[in-house]
Amino acid sequence: MSLAVEVANVVRSFGRVRALAGVSLDVEEGEFFGLLGPNGAGKTTLISIIAGLTRADSGAARVLGSDVIADYRKARRALGVVPQELVFDPFFSVRETLEIQSGYFGIRHNDAWIDEILHHLDLTAKADANMRSLSGGMKRRVLVGQALVHKPPVIVLDEPTAGVDVELRQSLWAFIRKLNRDGHTIILTTHYLEEAEALCGRIAMLKAGRVVALDTTKNLLANVAGLTVRLVADRVPGAWQPRLQSQDGRVFVLGLDRYADLEALLAALRVDGIAIDEMALQETDLEQVFLRITGSGRPPATGSTS
Repeated sequence: MSLAVEVANVVRSFGRVRALAGVSLDVEEGEFFGLLGPNGAGKTTLISIIAGLTRADSGAARVLGSDVIADYRKARRALGVVPQELVFDPFFSVRETLEIQSGYFGIRHNDAWIDEILHHLDLTAKADANMRSLSGGMKRRVLVGQALVHKPPVIVLDEPTAGVDVELRQSLWAFIRKLNRDGHTIILTTHYLEEAEALCGRIAMLKAGRVVALDTTKNLLANVAGLTVRLVADRVPGAWQPRLQSQDGRVFVLGLDRYADLEALLAALRVDGIAIDEMALQETDLEQVFLRITGSGRPPATGSTS
């Protein structure tokens, strides 16, 4: 299968801060690919390099075989990017904004496609509204629309549902899934880990500018203990410290290999005289994988920069 995006040993520093320390990854055409990591991991920097907005200090990035520097125009035309920041021109309506964005790619008279975008993003009623009159969630919908007006084969979504309501999130993902089924490659960064688990076939996890995990979502879930127990207590038994996956104050998450381990844990708590305020048993999800691999102690906060 052909590659939609190729990133080869990309390094990028800002002063003394190394944002990317030799990142390499490939995304195949037609994939729904997740890019995850804690705050400051380098996700947005990597996206900026792929989009040609930031130059790497070394290494290379290509979109559908076109180098993002040497053949910027061709690479950029193949790419649609939904940025994390809300950037808009306050002097135009929603429809005018999409028409102007089309013009940047030399596209005219695409009213039917713009109407379809407005429909799927629930913006039809706001088509003639001025951009500055929209709520934050509505503005984010327009950003998604801008990324799609030239029908790019590769779509990068950088926190596309941050700050939007549940109804829009569901309708947006239905639209994005349709685009993926139609052959578009989707690259997603999100702080909603349940989204990545439900949508992405493969996931790369970044930490401190390096890829620390890259595998199918199924394999990432399988490589972490199949069960976890969440405890609210003052401490955990010493013998169970190696099972500790994360801690946030008095909240401990421990990995279990099987259900029978729960009985051993309860016995250890009784022996050590540890009182439990709350306990919950759950199957491992992507959040637990994220915490285990990145060692961040907690999932990323929604709306943070990276």
